[in-house]
Amino acid sequence: MAETQREPVPRVDTGELDTALAFLDFARHCLIKKLEGLDEEQLRRRLVDSETNLLGLVQHCAAGERWWFAHHLGGDPSYAETDFTMLVPEDRTAEEVIADFHAAVAESDRHIAAAGSPEALTALHVDGQPKTLRWVLAHTTSELIRHVGHADILREQVDGTTGR
Repeated sequence: MAETQREPVPRVDTGELDTALAFLDFARHCLIKKLEGLDEEQLRRRLVDSETNLLGLVQHCAAGERWWFAHHLGGDPSYAETDFTMLVPEDRTAEEVIADFHAAVAESDRHIAAAGSPEALTALHVDGQPKTLRWVLAHTTSELIRHVGHADILREQVDGTTGR
């Protein structure tokens, strides 16, 4: 089957932070692209035993953005009880979930810019010790890419669309 959503990975190689951010943005873009052209029912369709669905992955990734960048990096205590669920309430529309993801990304980007350097340390400890922005970027990007892989498989099950 042809990859109908394929696009090249970033070619940015101008510095550690620029490169890390290019790949993080690429992962974010790929996640949202998986939703293009689908209706509410398709976005919520549960095709695996875990009940993971495309819209739930976006909701979960928005929570991850806030947990790592706002809470840990920025020290915002309002995200201490972040809900990572992938089950989207019926009264929450796809448009709301997607807008919330974009808002979480914008907030994350503000915290990253404020940190300024890959060497910057998290405001709140991870496993009892501070981590660098470098670590948070690597961890968050790897988690996001893992979920984009889940989205690839779910999207192919929904309508046959493939590619990154």
